Amino acid sequence: MKYILKIIAVLSLFSINQIDAQQVVKNDTIAGTPLSISMDKRIDDLIGNIEDKCATKTSNTGSGKTWNDDSDSTPRTTTPKIVVPERELSQAEICRRNPRIMGYKIQLAVVKSNEEAREVGMYFRRRFPNMKVEIDASLRPNYKVMAGSYLTKQSAAGDLSKIRQYFKSALAIQYRVFCVEAK
Repeated sequence: MKYILKIIAVLSLFSINQIDAQQVVKNDTIAGTPLSISMDKRIDDLIGNIEDKCATKTSNTGSGKTWNDDSDSTPRTTTPKIVVPERELSQAEICRRNPRIMGYKIQLAVVKSNEEAREVGMYFRRRFPNMKVEIDASLRPNYKVMAGSYLTKQSAAGDLSKIRQYFKSALAIQYRVFCVEAK
């Protein structure tokens, strides 16, 4: 009898959740692709209210002005605000927003131990004292020895040609760099 009650309780729990949930189809704001979600109607209403608060209101005068005054009875549009910069951002503005970006580093060598990586780094520093050397241990047991920070592969090409005189297998690889350090 206990088992039957447990089974009935579990089945009723699952059936209650299925009754409250419904299939909701929303459109992506940027690409416009449909997205199907199974959720409770109350949650869908809450999300809809938040989207309405983000939507722009347009005046009936045709001036094109937008404002966010909840006391006005003009209908809301369903298009949310998407901010697109009017001009291309400068390098300083990009760095302010994202201090670490995907750039390029010159990979000098991949070695088997930390001691070898330090030796390669010291050898490189003697040849190129103005360039920063970094050891990446994410490929353990191997270590990457990398130098410099560059925004593009083309900006790394000049230093890469000089470095290849000493490190024949050096190549520019995509890597996360500090924006302010990059050339």
